[in-house]
Amino acid sequence: MKTDKDEQILRKHLLDLAKTAERKGIPIFSDFLNLNEQNIFFSMKQELPHITYIAYGGYEDSERKMLCFCDDFSITSYEDVEFPITCIKIVPLNHKFSDQLNHRDFLGAVLNLGIDRSKIGDIIVKENEGYLFCSTAISYFIIDNLFKIKHTMIQASVLDYRDFDYQPKFKEIKGTVTSIRLDSILAVALKKSRSSLSGLIAGGKVYVNSKEVYSNSYQLKENDVVSVRGYGKFIFQGTSSVTKKGRYSVTILLYT
Repeated sequence: MKTDKDEQILRKHLLDLAKTAERKGIPIFSDFLNLNEQNIFFSMKQELPHITYIAYGGYEDSERKMLCFCDDFSITSYEDVEFPITCIKIVPLNHKFSDQLNHRDFLGAVLNLGIDRSKIGDIIVKENEGYLFCSTAISYFIIDNLFKIKHTMIQASVLDYRDFDYQPKFKEIKGTVTSIRLDSILAVALKKSRSSLSGLIAGGKVYVNSKEVYSNSYQLKENDVVSVRGYGKFIFQGTSSVTKKGRYSVTILLYT
């Protein structure tokens, strides 16, 4: 969040949503939350009513997620909830003459329509095509008004997000560390010195399994997902052996 005031506004908003769901007995949904906002939600669990909370962003590996507040304890998974999320497939009209489009290009074009970032979830780019997850309420506005990205004319259409097939691509990175500290693993994953990364951790830019971590010495566990704002994310697969010098051999899967 930008300021303490912004955080307090978010906390009050999430608490209001939870209380409304409890009072009315119906599912209530938030906008899409980024990792920092999700972390704030996790930190306020003791303040919230005793109801069900489900987070989902349109596909299993999503980073930006909506929250569902529901006074129904039979609901245990996102599969039990009809989230108001729409997947929009965006393709160039002519692939041959298309610009090379990236995540920033797709996001910028959509935000230029005057849409608030909180209404937009993840954007997956595959072979110059974009898959945009958004609030269902604005999906047809985007389809009706988005015609061009950079200099490329495009076509946008609804794709049932349950039909969205996403297999993330990874780059395998191997290295050795003296301990399974967060800063040591980050140094291997991002190919930077531990000292240069301490500012990222202290600055609240590193998340483990969507929760903000401030300690350089935080001990990672096998299959932890680490996200670093501005740098991407990776899966820590764990250790495989110990060298003669007592260093741990580690394997990391970096999202590409």
